[in-house]
Amino acid sequence: MRQIERDRFFGKQPGSRGFTLVELLITIAVILTICAIAVPNLLAALDQARMAKAVSDIRAIGDEVQEYELVNGQYPTTLADISRDTFPDPWGNPYQYLNFAGTKGKGAMRKDRFLVPINTFFDLYSMGKDGQTVAPLTAKVSQDDVIWANDGDYVGVASQY
Repeated sequence: MRQIERDRFFGKQPGSRGFTLVELLITIAVILTICAIAVPNLLAALDQARMAKAVSDIRAIGDEVQEYELVNGQYPTTLADISRDTFPDPWGNPYQYLNFAGTKGKGAMRKDRFLVPINTFFDLYSMGKDGQTVAPLTAKVSQDDVIWANDGDYVGVASQY
């Protein structure tokens, strides 16, 4: 097909230098398709980065709590004792801490699927993306929590514990 015939077929006038409406629509469709593929992957990567930051923060805070116990002979009453009470998790919520020395019974302690406390001395966790939690890790609102479990041997997402 010659150039002039091809131009007429695609709606161009001979000597015209602009884009046709069809060419612009095709370009926009390709860009939107690429965005539709890329945006969910970007959001998933952001969620993974927030989760990794929460795991790292909890590991660091847990180590500071244990260091406090070595120096003072007891665990801190609150995170304010180690200057971590105003330190938010990646979702903007405060990290949660419970010293078992001041609790009566096992009601407030984080529990595994057998309703056994997951730590011996203290609980430390982030409420995760939804900002909600309850003591049993099997509850739906607790599945996205980032937890300190087995006295620090596991730090990660509650759904994988």
